[in-house]
Amino acid sequence: MMLFSGTPKARRIHVIAVLLSVAALLLSAPVEAQLRIDITRGKVEPMPIAITEFQAQTADDGRFGKDITGVISADLERSGLFRPIDPKAFIDGKPPLNAQPRFPDWRVINAQAMVHGQVRTLSDGQLQVDFRLWDVLAGQQMEGATMTGTPAQAVWRKLAHKISDAIYKRITGEEGYFDTRVVYISETGPLTRRIKRLATMDQDGANHQFLTDGSSLALTPRFSPSQQEITFLSYHNNTPRVYIYNMQTGRQEVLGDFPGMTFAPRFSPDGNSVIMSMAKDGNSEIYTMDLRNRRVVQLTNHSAIDTAPSFSPDGRHIAFESDRGGTQQIYVMDASGGNVERISFGQGRYATPVWSPRGDLIAFTKQYQGTFYIGVMRPDGKGERQLSQGFLVEGPTWAPNGRVLMFFKGERSDARGGGGKTRVFSVDLTGYNEREVVTPLDASDPAWSPLNP
Repeated sequence: MMLFSGTPKARRIHVIAVLLSVAALLLSAPVEAQLRIDITRGKVEPMPIAITEFQAQTADDGRFGKDITGVISADLERSGLFRPIDPKAFIDGKPPLNAQPRFPDWRVINAQAMVHGQVRTLSDGQLQVDFRLWDVLAGQQMEGATMTGTPAQAVWRKLAHKISDAIYKRITGEEGYFDTRVVYISETGPLTRRIKRLATMDQDGANHQFLTDGSSLALTPRFSPSQQEITFLSYHNNTPRVYIYNMQTGRQEVLGDFPGMTFAPRFSPDGNSVIMSMAKDGNSEIYTMDLRNRRVVQLTNHSAIDTAPSFSPDGRHIAFESDRGGTQQIYVMDASGGNVERISFGQGRYATPVWSPRGDLIAFTKQYQGTFYIGVMRPDGKGERQLSQGFLVEGPTWAPNGRVLMFFKGERSDARGGGGKTRVFSVDLTGYNEREVVTPLDASDPAWSPLNP
């Protein structure tokens, strides 16, 4: 305990001097960076972030720098968690990478975070991108890295997505999801004679590619954990069968010559087996096939329709839909087929359950009183929430970080069969940030890949 002698006035002056000294020490001490977005809450106010155009020494590299900056800005803005500031407001437009930014110039435009970088093509043809992420309020660097890839023309967009993922992770504490692919069904033609083809694209709609020619109807594509294969349903020769498509060779092969129709395929978490439904003798059951030895195991045995199976990320449980209780509902069972329990008890019919990569939620489609919903619930059925609704909303699929869903919406057709467009959308777990993912043609049945290696 401190004792002060002298007159009361002298003591007051001494105390004030001590307090001023402590304050000076606090102001001069380094400030611990606290910049963070809590994405586990409800609606989040987007964080203002300044992303300066990445610098370059040559005109060609300058184009890469401009394009990379644009992709990073679009990625972060589309997440709903960041608000990129208009570059016209920048005072210090292109701060050098090897120098600390002039933080007052960024604080005055209300930037909480700032990103800058540089691009150059190396002598061996590799594109090298350096970036820095700064906490403007604390005046500290939060993240910085050097990334390379080749050839430059093919890799610049991938590097931009990886930088977006690094920024997202550093500020939210969660893994990013920008460097990913989506496989989906591209649709054309009248509603009564639709042509449905396998197609892939980046999660933002770029780098679009058709995988099949449309001569056979394709449905429900799903990536393998390695992203090297896609399993899907195809009506080749008007016979519905589950196929495997190899992304490297473009070769597709039927999974097995079964006596009945096979459909609704998905890979197991380890990629060694496929789970699917098989209909024979008027009944639909769930089976797994080991891709290493083609051994087939039946998991359900019920007079009702059992379909749309989805493994939990640890491979120990399976969610599926069944009408064994009288209406279409969601059930969970052990991976061996035992301990079947119903988990959906709300009003309406539930379908297409998909387990989150985090294991904490199951996404589903729900139909009630003529309206479709995309929702989530915990694996025990509690905490049900609706994230989107419409005339037709179906096919939920998870981003690899388990924080964003993609699905498709169908519009109502007119009396002549016109209209009825289908589009792919994404929405985060708050339900507030719903965005269309633009595709060249109509689109349905999206499936998100894991993060690219």
